[in-house]
Amino acid sequence: MEENFVWMTTRRIKPGTLADFERTWRPERHPGGILHAYAYWSDDEQEIIAVSSWVSREACDAWRTSWEKTRRRAAIAPYVLSEQEGFYRAASWTCQSSRDQPGGFTAIDR
Repeated sequence: MEENFVWMTTRRIKPGTLADFERTWRPERHPGGILHAYAYWSDDEQEIIAVSSWVSREACDAWRTSWEKTRRRAAIAPYVLSEQEGFYRAASWTCQSSRDQPGGFTAIDR
């Protein structure tokens, strides 16, 4: 099985600050070892879930402990009410219909 490494952060931000938060939150450069990054926000624009995938845990940890990440975290602090984060190992899945299981999930890397 191919290992996938994912870092997820859920933040609750102050009402009406999504645009300012997002502008401040974007990194100036893509961190080394990052493969993909996604941001999802709630309808009320007060909860943001950031999901990034990495080539390794070490690459993720290097970014998380970097000066750039520390500076970025300080810049978004005025907008953040709470934050929860974690590192995960992941498997890939795809949704596809089949005769046996219409609309079912099929494991790719498990």
